[in-house]
Amino acid sequence: MTVDAVGGVWRYALDLADGLRPQGIETVFAVFGPAPSAAQVREAEAIGKLVSCNAPLDWMVEDEAALKDVPKIIADLAVSEGVDLIHVNLPSQAADLAVSLPVVVVSHSCVSTWFKAVRGTGVPEPWQWQLALNARGLARADAVLAPSHSYASLMREVYRPVTGLQVVPNASRVPMADGPKQELVFAAGRWWDDGKNGAVLDAAAADMRWPVVIVGSNSGPNGQHLPLKNVQHHGELPHAEAMKLMAEAAIVVSPSVYEPFGLAALEAARAGAALVLADIATYRELWGDTAVFFDPRDPKALAEAVNRLADDPSLRRELGERAQSRSLGFTSEAQALAVAQIYRQLLPATQSLTAAE
Repeated sequence: MTVDAVGGVWRYALDLADGLRPQGIETVFAVFGPAPSAAQVREAEAIGKLVSCNAPLDWMVEDEAALKDVPKIIADLAVSEGVDLIHVNLPSQAADLAVSLPVVVVSHSCVSTWFKAVRGTGVPEPWQWQLALNARGLARADAVLAPSHSYASLMREVYRPVTGLQVVPNASRVPMADGPKQELVFAAGRWWDDGKNGAVLDAAAADMRWPVVIVGSNSGPNGQHLPLKNVQHHGELPHAEAMKLMAEAAIVVSPSVYEPFGLAALEAARAGAALVLADIATYRELWGDTAVFFDPRDPKALAEAVNRLADDPSLRRELGERAQSRSLGFTSEAQALAVAQIYRQLLPATQSLTAAE
């Protein structure tokens, strides 16, 4: 299973692999992109074998030539580890993959759908190679997974057609929480990414009655940077520390204009927080009447939504309970069962699945 240590794919991969173990499925993690931290290495090695591939991620390079070794690295590792199936978490990693094993591609996000959602445009010429590479990877797959129906629809708009596309929602292992809440607004994300819409959150925070605490980097790997003036920025924190902060917050906000799933919203729901979410298709699909929605391009609308909840403890409690109840539908067990079933459908009936790379 290909992974990277930069974003949400790491959490997805480790939680899924851990959930697959009771299904008799062992996982070899193939790490692409920046090296994981020592804590991440320990976490991964407690679940499966971790192999550093010393190759970049597609969104961190300027052209396809920088990725020319990726197919061979994955194919060679599949042979050396004796795996039965390959699971890649970037569509581009399946492009030109010359193996006889089944290949499952999961699209968590991509440059092409990002441009459509965030900029409202097609992919600019300098990024056209990514569109083509992802399309080849999706065409190469024996099964393609998306984390929501909204994102699956967006993929079809951009890559039409997408053969073998199925939806398996993401999940969270964050413990359910029902402890006391503080008069605090919390948000988490990679704030250097315009899709996370951190500038609107920072502007809105100036008009919020409660302090706003955010975690996650505001400086990206390619020089991106989001100045922050009105929020309390805690930077990048270990996942457990971030979840502790989230569990204390009465209100959790996600202002994203691009979310194929939105794991932070699920984690907040499990913590029993009142959700204030950008009015985008994914969040409407997943959270419906359990959240307050706002126009993500309007800082004033966000501040008003938060202040309305800050002034109404009864509504906060009601929304927190509704969201927590809805979160019970996104369990790691259900996710692992669905993925294991897809794996097994792709394998000969006589073959037992012993490893997923």
